[in-house]
Amino acid sequence: MLSILIVNWNTREHLRRCLESIHRYPPRIEWEVVVVDNASSDGSAEMVAKDFPEVRLVASDRNLGYAAGNNLAFNMARGSYLLTLNPDTEFFDDSLSKAVGTMIAKQAVGALTGRFLNPDGSHQPNIRGFPRPMSILWEISGIAKRFPNSKFFGAYRMKYFDYSRPGIAEQPMGTFILYRKEALNEVGAFDERFPIFFNEVDLLYRMHLAGWLIWYTPEVQLVHYGGESTKQVKKSMIWESHRSLIRYFLKWHVRPWNFVFFLPLIAVIYIGALVRARGWDAGFKG
Repeated sequence: MLSILIVNWNTREHLRRCLESIHRYPPRIEWEVVVVDNASSDGSAEMVAKDFPEVRLVASDRNLGYAAGNNLAFNMARGSYLLTLNPDTEFFDDSLSKAVGTMIAKQAVGALTGRFLNPDGSHQPNIRGFPRPMSILWEISGIAKRFPNSKFFGAYRMKYFDYSRPGIAEQPMGTFILYRKEALNEVGAFDERFPIFFNEVDLLYRMHLAGWLIWYTPEVQLVHYGGESTKQVKKSMIWESHRSLIRYFLKWHVRPWNFVFFLPLIAVIYIGALVRARGWDAGFKG
């Protein structure tokens, strides 16, 4: 069974089109949709209850955040395959069936993503490397921008990634990630210390450490409109993305013996948040 899990905040019409596209191109196995609405003020929950009564709806009276909202959906899900899906997406073919089929065929895959398209049909990059101190340093310093196709200097944004071929992908964008429930049972769900950003990065890194493959396949395609919730509160999201990166480093890379070496990097990340929040250009964008 496939459980499609959508956390929504004030994107009613995108959510409507997303749900319509799922019904237009349903997976060829048993499936369900769980929508967790984070106290939207635009009538999203009411729309789902009225127009999609088959959806399992949780209308929260407060904004739980992305991580906690998905964890709630994880606990409700009945499927062996759990898809975290942003509401600002649409399907135009049977990609849901293709995604599940790939997971069934590749038992070592713990998480899977596909090709993202912009509304005009152009390609939208959605694969990055795990954030590592040196790769982020190259981003902040601007060196990565000068050598974007270098697997050493450009290892974070991975602009050299071949989107035409299936293969391992360290850190897919969280917009569409199909998880194997067995893998989630082993490594756990989202760490709620990352409420909006880097929660899927942290989860995927735990899967990676546990030996599960993270897979990309171009056969799975969807349209992604991009950031329809976060752009409503852009400045606060800039701050949160940079703070979450620091939390990620503190969790996975900073230790008592090397803490002093991370202080300059942490300071620069905070400065980058200030610069971006004021609308200036900065070397690193999360």
